[in-house]
Amino acid sequence: MVEETRWKHSFYEEVESIKLKDPLAYILGALDEGEPFVFTYGDAVKLAGHSCPAIAGAYKLTAKALKFLYGEELPVRGEIRVLIKGDPTQLSYGPQSQVISLITGASGVTGFKGLGGRYSRFNKLVFDSKDFQYSTFIFQREDTERAVKVVYNPSAIEQPRELNELAPRVLGQLATEQEKERFIELWQERIRKILLEDENYPGLFELEELKGFVFPSE
Repeated sequence: MVEETRWKHSFYEEVESIKLKDPLAYILGALDEGEPFVFTYGDAVKLAGHSCPAIAGAYKLTAKALKFLYGEELPVRGEIRVLIKGDPTQLSYGPQSQVISLITGASGVTGFKGLGGRYSRFNKLVFDSKDFQYSTFIFQREDTERAVKVVYNPSAIEQPRELNELAPRVLGQLATEQEKERFIELWQERIRKILLEDENYPGLFELEELKGFVFPSE
């Protein structure tokens, strides 16, 4: 019997999964032809080792970008380019890029270079260090070259004052058990809102189609 991760919070399992087809998985036999990879928010948490607004935002903005570019069609993993507007050390771009890479297959210079001139993921996730823009991500389909810009602004959901007061006590290992649980409750409630109630918070995610967008060649 295969064991499964037992999450502390049931809402993780309420978050809509992200499905993509992956031609490389088909040709090498990991999946039957046409079967999708199914990614969940839990997969993003496993990758990062924690659940926070940055990781939740990365998962959700990827879902929104793919929905915008593909509609009801299954996105094609490995045939998506991603440009992140800034350096990997800025904001939470580093961990967020890993979540985006997991889902889309787009990778940087460590990415798979392909088989027989196809299926490459190499250099399809790029950081634009010369043009920093706050929490801005551009996704592009390779086949149609359609592109969308997603700006994620977690401050659209106000962080409770109580959370700010509890954080230093918890991180400094000075909190009581009750304070720890209250901190977790408040922390995870903000994440739940990002993942399940984003439409109630204008400006949390803003999408804009980019006409004629040219992905950097280097």
